[in-house]
Amino acid sequence: MASSIIFGTKNLFRKSTKLKLKEQTMNTEANTDSEPVTLIVIGCGQRGAAYGKYALQSDACQVVAIAEPRPQTRKILADAVLIAVQDHMHVEVALAFAEQGYHILCEKPMATTMEDCIRIEEAINGAGLIFGMGHVMRYSPYSQEITKIVQSQTLGQLINIVQVEPVGYYHFAHSYVRGNWSSEKESSFALMTKCCHDIDIICHWMSPSPPVKVSSFGSLRHFHHRAKPLDAGDATRCLDCAIRNDCPYSAKRIYLDSVSRGNTGWPVSTLVDGIPDIENITAALKVGPYGQCVYESKNDVCDNQIVNLEFENGNTASFTMVAFTSAICERQLRMHFTHGEIVGDMSKYTVTDFRTNKTKTFHPVNEGGGHGGGDIGLIRTFVEAVRTGNQKLLGTDVGEVLKSHMTVFAAEASRREEKVVNCVAFEEKARASVRETRVQTVLR
Repeated sequence: MASSIIFGTKNLFRKSTKLKLKEQTMNTEANTDSEPVTLIVIGCGQRGAAYGKYALQSDACQVVAIAEPRPQTRKILADAVLIAVQDHMHVEVALAFAEQGYHILCEKPMATTMEDCIRIEEAINGAGLIFGMGHVMRYSPYSQEITKIVQSQTLGQLINIVQVEPVGYYHFAHSYVRGNWSSEKESSFALMTKCCHDIDIICHWMSPSPPVKVSSFGSLRHFHHRAKPLDAGDATRCLDCAIRNDCPYSAKRIYLDSVSRGNTGWPVSTLVDGIPDIENITAALKVGPYGQCVYESKNDVCDNQIVNLEFENGNTASFTMVAFTSAICERQLRMHFTHGEIVGDMSKYTVTDFRTNKTKTFHPVNEGGGHGGGDIGLIRTFVEAVRTGNQKLLGTDVGEVLKSHMTVFAAEASRREEKVVNCVAFEEKARASVRETRVQTVLR
């Protein structure tokens, strides 16, 4: 259903407003301060809503069309900019709109296969389009202040980075056990769907030196039938379970108790079309995936994983993704320089200078929105990049996005194949595969 709506929207604009939109987004001379950037909304989910708030706060952009299969959601969100479809649909949508000459802001991940990432890169470069990636961590005040310190070299050379992504116990259960990212076949592996922007910002801080070697280890350690508590018995749904009031992953506790306290936002908002209430949440838990026991679900993605990186200049980095935390996506960061260190948690960071033996803590201003202001920062920067025709404002381009995604794919290959992977050879092999597939298609 979603695909038909997406391409129905594409065809509508091909026939009636293609030239107008291209003039507004591609002709930089026509884009003055009084002419907002026009945006098409493809998918009105959580990530789209996060970006879409910017259209209500600024005159810099406006929505001209939305595509969303849920009628109540369309009605509620019609005045907002909303961007995102499911991960496996990114390539189809990106290629279709690149062909029509539209600039693109794509939610992470870029695509769910290496080959599709390469196809998007080729399409964007071939059409000369502005491309933004949903690597929102780059655009928060917190990350941008740290980036300035790294690039200024006031603490000397950056040598090592340690970053931890504490996904959160109920967040992981919601999204990666019961939710849209629980199945690798239907989405992708967890390191890609959850943490590709962690690997991206690590590579960004280490640039211009690229990663050359990667190793990774991880598994689905807890969320499977073997770990099911004995007291849960044969229950397969939380509302029927004897320990529904005590299990930390109980759908009753996570959703029903939450909405009974007046919470209608995430995560309960994702369960129903329209405004969550006790009645419709209860109904969803009785029959839908979010009411299933986490130990009886069909999830297959890792709930813990580590990644080790070596860069061309000899620098190193380590990254950990883990489900079992009380913190929800509040990344823990340590950066080690030749003359100092930075320790941060996404809301504040502490800088220690070894030469002066002084330590100072900074609290970047969060202007609101998710990811410490990164959501608003990304959409604002993307709109300005489109308005001015300046890709450099985004601080990255489709080629750099592809390389960081390739590093994530290489890390997962290392985990599966139990070996250290050479990043350069890995990318060359992927590009050769795309070329060979193209040749075989022509020969057929």
